[in-house]
Amino acid sequence: MKLNKMNRTFVPKNDIGAGKWWLVDADNQVLGRLATEIARLLQGRHKPEYTPYFNNGDFVVVVNAEKIRLTGSKTEQKQYYRHSGYLGGIKEISYPRMLANHPERVIMQAVKGMMPKNRLSRQALKKLKIFKGPEHRHQAQKPEIMHIQGGTR
Repeated sequence: MKLNKMNRTFVPKNDIGAGKWWLVDADNQVLGRLATEIARLLQGRHKPEYTPYFNNGDFVVVVNAEKIRLTGSKTEQKQYYRHSGYLGGIKEISYPRMLANHPERVIMQAVKGMMPKNRLSRQALKKLKIFKGPEHRHQAQKPEIMHIQGGTR
């Protein structure tokens, strides 16, 4: 049986491209909506040549991480947990305290939770660059501005 060109499956090569750079402003954006869009860009799901077993996602630069917001009463109720590995070694930190001290980690944890739990996503998360203020150090890559529609309904 001979296959014509229309029936073949596209298999991406390693040299598909280094990936595009996107600039996302987190100012007054809802955390969950922002994280889903960032995860989509990192995985390459917005591209027609998306392949689940191949890392062809783009780079994402997030600025104004400290201006992110949550909806409802999550601001007072949200807690972040980590464990030292020792008995009784669980630590918890509230959202306002985490946002004040490490706003980058708030976005990183949200995006990490929306990615698949495998080696490919750990590789893709290295393409996420988060900065506290409006300035970033990736101007040389000429990131394209990505407008994310976020807001309350």
